[in-house]
Amino acid sequence: MKKAIVIDDENRTRELIVKMINSFGFEIQAFQGGNNVESGIKSIEDNSPDIVFLDIQMPDGTGFDVIKGIKNKNFEVIFITAHEEFAIKAIKFSALDYILKPIDVEELKNAVEKAIKTIDEKKEESQFDALQHNINPNVKRRLVLKTQESVHVVELDTIIRCEADRNYTSFFLAGGKKILVSKTLKEYETLLTSHNFLRVQQSHLINLDYVDRYDKGNGGSVVMKDGSEVPLSPAKRDVFFKILENL
Repeated sequence: MKKAIVIDDENRTRELIVKMINSFGFEIQAFQGGNNVESGIKSIEDNSPDIVFLDIQMPDGTGFDVIKGIKNKNFEVIFITAHEEFAIKAIKFSALDYILKPIDVEELKNAVEKAIKTIDEKKEESQFDALQHNINPNVKRRLVLKTQESVHVVELDTIIRCEADRNYTSFFLAGGKKILVSKTLKEYETLLTSHNFLRVQQSHLINLDYVDRYDKGNGGSVVMKDGSEVPLSPAKRDVFFKILENL
């Protein structure tokens, strides 16, 4: 039987999440953990859980401080948060999971199911390092890309473009590297649009810093600095050219 602990400064939230998880019928037993950073770290070290549900805002710090204080991070982490946009973005960039308060039963169940599937995978310290980096508001974000074989931590200014292939997305990086991940382009569009990326066509998201030129032939295409050509949707022409003028 796998173990999950819930670390949250609200007694009612801890009790509710534990009760919900134990009612799902999964091969996992949930327990209440600490209610602040210090007791949270102690409860992880004492119980060696497989999944940690971790509140972000606590009286003596944050859930990120708890992660920082743990040496062996051999567990899945699911953050518990209210609508804190900055924290949620940092979590998403780091390819980690979260649930929102007030707790929704189906959302919690899905999060537990996802975590159970990946419990036995080797945990990469680089993913948590990226999280510590991404919660700093004064730095450029790093994007964690998880493949079946590896965890890649990618600087945004090395991404030339992204291309959709059904429910997969291919990342084309400077230096000719390509990474295929099993997430939709829409998810990455939501994350990257505010970082100088533009979806120029249904299947293509480009880094505007890598645009070389626009070619009018063949219906119009954007030529990137690596020589790749990306079709430009008629619906995106005005937006693209307006941005191009200001580059």
